[in-house]
Amino acid sequence: MLKGSNTPVPTAALRVELGWRAGAGVPDADASALLLVSGKVRSDADFVFYNQPAHSSGAIRHEGKRTADGRVTDALLVDLARVEPAIETVVLAASSDGGSFGQVPGLYIEVQDAAQGTPVARFDNPGATTETAFVLGEFYRRQGAWKFRAVGQGYSSGLEGLATDYGITVDEPQQAPPAPARSSAPPAATHTPPPTPQPTVPPPPPPAAPPAPVRLTKVTLTKAAPSVSLTKQGGTSGALHVNLNWEVRKQFSGGSSKFGRPTAMHSDLDLDLCALYELNDGSKGVVQALGNSFGALHQPPYIHLDGDDRTGAVSTGENLTVNLDHKNAFRRILVFVTIYQGARSFADLHASVTLQPQYGAPIEFSLDECTVPSLVCALALITNTGGDLIVQREARYLVPERGVSPQRTVDHAYGWGMNWTPGRK
Repeated sequence: MLKGSNTPVPTAALRVELGWRAGAGVPDADASALLLVSGKVRSDADFVFYNQPAHSSGAIRHEGKRTADGRVTDALLVDLARVEPAIETVVLAASSDGGSFGQVPGLYIEVQDAAQGTPVARFDNPGATTETAFVLGEFYRRQGAWKFRAVGQGYSSGLEGLATDYGITVDEPQQAPPAPARSSAPPAATHTPPPTPQPTVPPPPPPAAPPAPVRLTKVTLTKAAPSVSLTKQGGTSGALHVNLNWEVRKQFSGGSSKFGRPTAMHSDLDLDLCALYELNDGSKGVVQALGNSFGALHQPPYIHLDGDDRTGAVSTGENLTVNLDHKNAFRRILVFVTIYQGARSFADLHASVTLQPQYGAPIEFSLDECTVPSLVCALALITNTGGDLIVQREARYLVPERGVSPQRTVDHAYGWGMNWTPGRK
């Protein structure tokens, strides 16, 4: 599509993909959406992005990043049938992190049929130079139907400038009020008569606290910067959600394939998110779907596995929750993933990990390409070091020896020292 052109889109489930070519020195980018009435959001809740990944109506959800074949994508899932009648426009935007969009090669936005995966509309190369945020496109209503317009409007003020332009209240550092001016003159001597007694009147109720402004910060862990302090991020209480999202680059059917390559279709693939834990009282264990060891959130081990997903195609797939209100009970937690069935290794599986504290910025990282016949990958290590919770990116593929389970393999690699017996779902 050309800039400014439009095309009808079906009122159905759509996947909006922001994509670009990966490479050394290429800035990261993030997709977002704003739901507008008369050109503005009704409240900060109408802003969907990495820190606020779902709209209350269920119409829009931030899916997350994927890397495959030298290309990075960030996506939103949009169900236009669930967009509230008051909403006139859904703005589809992008922001860059670590540089301008002029440094992001092959930038595009594509609207796809979510069920079929077929393209509905696409807008390439909006002509970016120094911009750090872009409105790439928008959905808008016309006579009861939805259309997509290629916009290509840039902002040099980043996501903050774009968000505030549409009525979002952005969290800013608080500045101390100026100190009152001091006078060098001595106070004048005056006589003040005693005050007249006044009838007691109850104070008015305090005004309702304004809603918290939107926080735009996030943390991306890399090989060069692999760790972050949850304490410094302000994320040491409430629930910590750990999400694993993956996709299969290639699919194979039939029973014959080379070792280390997938041997089943995507629908047969079963990856399991797990956690080894060690508490300060010396107790150790594992939270996993195998053996129905789903853990507990409000009693030891204060870790709970939400479910067992077999697709990895949506951000609500494999989720693990850690109760940080009991952070003093933890010594260390190792989050890892195993292949239960459907593939012989992580080759051709591309995954991203997000740790979302209830309070604080989300922590995200991608897994490196797997080049070994691995059935288990250590994702992240959370360590309590004297009251400071440190999240360490591991992204470490391990190769089990013959007859050794993936769980025992990761145990040996990190010195957990547990006894293992065979189990099943």
